[in-house]
Amino acid sequence: MKKITFMGAGSTVFAKNVLGDSMMCDALCDSEIALYDIDADRLEESNALISALNKTVNQGRATIRTYLGIPNRKEALRGADFVVDAIQVGGYEPCTVIDFEIPKKYGLRQTIGDTLGIGGIFRALRTMVVLKSFARDMEEVCPDAWFLNYTNPMAMLSGYMQRYTGVKTVGLCHSVQVCSDGLLRALGMEDRLEGRVERIAGINHMAWLLDIHDRDGNDLYPEIKRRAAEKNASGKHNDMVRFDYIDKLGYYCTESSEHNAEYNPFYIKPNRPELIEQFNIPLDEYPRRCVNQIAGWQKQKEELLSGGKVTHTRSREYASHIMEAIVTGNPYQIGGNVLNRGCIENLPYEACVEVPCLVNNRGIHPTHVGRLPVQLAAMNMSNINVQLLTIEAFVTGKMEHVYQAAMMDPHTGAQLSTDEIVHMCDELRDAHAAAGYPIFFEEGH
Repeated sequence: MKKITFMGAGSTVFAKNVLGDSMMCDALCDSEIALYDIDADRLEESNALISALNKTVNQGRATIRTYLGIPNRKEALRGADFVVDAIQVGGYEPCTVIDFEIPKKYGLRQTIGDTLGIGGIFRALRTMVVLKSFARDMEEVCPDAWFLNYTNPMAMLSGYMQRYTGVKTVGLCHSVQVCSDGLLRALGMEDRLEGRVERIAGINHMAWLLDIHDRDGNDLYPEIKRRAAEKNASGKHNDMVRFDYIDKLGYYCTESSEHNAEYNPFYIKPNRPELIEQFNIPLDEYPRRCVNQIAGWQKQKEELLSGGKVTHTRSREYASHIMEAIVTGNPYQIGGNVLNRGCIENLPYEACVEVPCLVNNRGIHPTHVGRLPVQLAAMNMSNINVQLLTIEAFVTGKMEHVYQAAMMDPHTGAQLSTDEIVHMCDELRDAHAAAGYPIFFEEGH
């Protein structure tokens, strides 16, 4: 019997997907499932849902236990074979509000703020504080476990765990699985979905659809480029930034336009509101989603539980497939976030990259991609600079590296002076500390 520990189990819907998927695998259906969270109410809600799911789709074969709070964290992890990470340190309030409202005082606007930019930097730093504690516990009580990280900012957090802890870590995101499917459907090319062959590589949220062919070997990019240009010219839609990437850079990327709008200096500019309008960019999108999700949770919870008759269809998430492949030895391919180590030749050796990986009973094995087209590597590098400096800031505990990470951020650096960036970072640091979420690790945390 295997043990799966879910860190951040209060992420109820996501826990349902990952653990429900696991219950549908013969190799995992009788696992011990440890649900860990620091919020008692959300933990109990998840326990009720996962327990109901265990009965309805799994004949009660899994053993489910709950663990509340930091004093019980080590026991939740003890003996785990797999640890799924889906935490959000600081939540919507106070931390996401801080990440958005303080930069606004300096004229800096964001859309999502969870991966790059000033929001991504501070989200990473306060989350690394917690991950460092996770790593210490795991090294003691489950040293052979795989850490499956779903928490953003993916490249910063996974890169930190991979470089500075002894924990076997892979970063996972669903944007690779849905990339070409969503693109072809948006362009009315559904007839090309079945049997298509594609190659995706780069960094998380900016991995590139490098090539895509139909079942007969025909290159689909010429038609994709034609239709994408026509769609952007014909009026507003929700993927205008990525379709502009196709036009200007020649390639499509994995994560949404609302994310990619803030990963560069091109679209969100002071005193250029017409660009926001032209590219249909939803400023403050993530806080808006948080408010809506919080408001709608009670109804959603009731719908999910449905009197205990919970159902599930295996999702596209990689986690259960990875666990299944490691347990059984039956190989499976994923798009994983791993240390580069030469996989992409024109990106830094120590960067966390998203590349095809083979999974089997010997672990997770990244594949060699070669060189990206120069313009794509340049786009990735503008993000990697921020990622590496943010990790450096946490490891050294030096604010100067926080300032430098923000200065190198394409969106922040294009809008603010160096002095403004320093003052903003200091204000963010102090606000997070006052709220109880320091950005550097303190002994005894």
